[in-house]
Amino acid sequence: MPQLLDNLNPEQLAAVTLAPQHALILAGAGSGKTRVLTTRIAWLIQNGYCSPQGILAVTFTNKAAKEMLTRLSAMFPINTRGMWIGTFHGLCNRFLRAHHRDAGLPQLFQILDSGDQLASIKRLLKALNIDDEKFPPRELQHFINAQKEAGLRPAAVEAWDDYTRRRVELYTEYEAQCQREAVVDFPELLLRSYELLERNEPIRRHYQARFRHILVDEFQDTNRLQYKWLSLLADGGREGGASLFCVGDDDQSIYRFRGAEIGNMRDFERDFRVESVIRLEQNYRSHGNILDAANALIGHNTKRLGKNLWTDRGAGEPIRVYEAFTDSDEARWIVEEIQSLVRDGACRSDIALLYRSNAQSRVLEHQLFSSGVAYRVYGGLRFFERQEVKHALAYLRLIANPDDDTAFTRVVNFPTRGIGARSLEALQDAARTWNTPLYQTVPHLAGKPGAALGQFVALIERLRVETRDLPLHETVDHVIEMSGLRGHYQLEKEGQERLENLDELINAAANFSAEVGAGQAPGEAPSEPGSVLAEFLAHASLEAGDHQADAGSDAVQLMTVHAAKGLEFDVVFLSGLEEELFPHGNSTAEADGLEEERRLMYVAVTRARQRLYLSFTQGRMLHGQVRYNLRSRFLEEIPEPLTKWLTPPNPRRSYVSEPSPRYYNSGAGKPAAPSMPPPPPLRSRDLGGLAIGQAVNHPRFGDGVIIAAEGSGSDARVQVKFAEAGSKWLMLAVAKLTPAS
Repeated sequence: MPQLLDNLNPEQLAAVTLAPQHALILAGAGSGKTRVLTTRIAWLIQNGYCSPQGILAVTFTNKAAKEMLTRLSAMFPINTRGMWIGTFHGLCNRFLRAHHRDAGLPQLFQILDSGDQLASIKRLLKALNIDDEKFPPRELQHFINAQKEAGLRPAAVEAWDDYTRRRVELYTEYEAQCQREAVVDFPELLLRSYELLERNEPIRRHYQARFRHILVDEFQDTNRLQYKWLSLLADGGREGGASLFCVGDDDQSIYRFRGAEIGNMRDFERDFRVESVIRLEQNYRSHGNILDAANALIGHNTKRLGKNLWTDRGAGEPIRVYEAFTDSDEARWIVEEIQSLVRDGACRSDIALLYRSNAQSRVLEHQLFSSGVAYRVYGGLRFFERQEVKHALAYLRLIANPDDDTAFTRVVNFPTRGIGARSLEALQDAARTWNTPLYQTVPHLAGKPGAALGQFVALIERLRVETRDLPLHETVDHVIEMSGLRGHYQLEKEGQERLENLDELINAAANFSAEVGAGQAPGEAPSEPGSVLAEFLAHASLEAGDHQADAGSDAVQLMTVHAAKGLEFDVVFLSGLEEELFPHGNSTAEADGLEEERRLMYVAVTRARQRLYLSFTQGRMLHGQVRYNLRSRFLEEIPEPLTKWLTPPNPRRSYVSEPSPRYYNSGAGKPAAPSMPPPPPLRSRDLGGLAIGQAVNHPRFGDGVIIAAEGSGSDARVQVKFAEAGSKWLMLAVAKLTPAS
């Protein structure tokens, strides 16, 4: 027993040896929560509070469950094979296998993963002859899963309009189809388990008596149904029920889009009358300056349970801040800094490049590729391998070369246009007969298949004509719009990221055109548009080639901040710290959206062990045009003494929020650096005859109102709030703004 408790700090020791009762452990980043959980289980067993079979431990990933079992096996000789330690889905699957008859399932029921579920929904819509443009399969999948995660069967869903009523009917049909085929999706595993426990008292009493200690990891990420499932097993906190030991960090709750409910932590305190709330605040990962910055940031959130990270590792290096002119300059500086770190002995695999949006990886990947620096995109695809990007490139390839059968088959029915598998089979048979490419075979195909395919060919021909004389980035933009790709992803519930990637493809085209132009000799005629398109497609193919480093090799790690949660690195670069990007522009319009963005920033900062770089740009490409934003408010919330600016800070580019005293905890309670005063407003003559508050029109973004301005002369820029496109900063010299009529 002494060995089991060796090297625990006082708070960890208090959590591990807490007498059996309901407890909430607020475990800060890098505070050793996995060690506390596994040691708690071992301590309960060794002290006779329960047998190994009396433990139920819930994690969010299979990796975390395996790590917990491995650590337990190393602590003392115990057979962990029969222990109930796993993910919510894994444990519910085990439960339903044991009680399949009571759950109304065959013994060998199969589980649909997310992709299988989507295919099942598509098959259902086709069988019912439902227009999948009016009811997009992926959107219907999200609707069904959201209802299940809320614990609602179709009969309990409130249908407030005809569209929702029809979706509820499709939910009913989908359930019937799954029951006929003896399959369950992931949300169904949990919902059916909960329903069985709720209605079957003997089974419920059996498991309530068996599991005397329930331990939950990453409690801040639980949704409402998961909380209800845990509460049911713990008998709702009534006397004699199981002890619920929940470990989580409300400051790292960043999965609201997946249904995570941060309010579960407060509800747990209230519903179970929790008397023991233990804070694990000593951090074993990062140096003091990094932790002080994290504390200062998260201190601006109002809905917190409250804790402050600290370390005995010393202050360490200051946080380096860099302002670049453009996103390309930012990427170039990051790669040069990485190369310098590697020359000084750093391992590439200990360096991470983090970004808020997946679309930001494109310019970073390009610079890494051009500089010959090995890299891996963690938990995702490289930019030119992403589905939506490959779809857009396929349309462009058909414009450049209509005989490209691979591109043809990829997008002939995407977005869907009524061209089914039989029509394609008929076309392929005819192509073999005529010995011609698919595109050229279409005119030889008669009947309904020929008519539908003929419309697709007409679309490509029209795109070829309409883009013949356009600059490359406008060609890409036009194709994305007229092909229906943009409209398709706008209908998807989670299509925002795909739209951002399509916008980034436009930026890639604009940057490529600029590079091609810069490489021409003086007096040389510019390349023909078709030639530039062919060169760009070749460039995209080369960058999508097999140059990404293998798993486990010494390579720089690229990932979104969401993907970085749970990871740590010696060196972290966080790019794109600009208003509208991080925090994301949508966050200010959502309830508690800004607080979740700040928690995301907190997660990003606490990934760094030794050195942290923060960077932002004066201008960033969007839709092939430079967009100007202020630097992120999160930079203003980091106390100045903790930072080292590698470029002189420009107060006119700072985000100025309402003044409020904020403090960070470094042991001295020093106040955060105050925000800089706002720049003086511009007069109308500085705005080319326009004025703040005036309605204006932009050829791309439509109607809007000027709400702010800064700079003068050729550097003057205005912030315009557009009705559809949101708030944008635009350079007056290039924006082509006109007074609205």
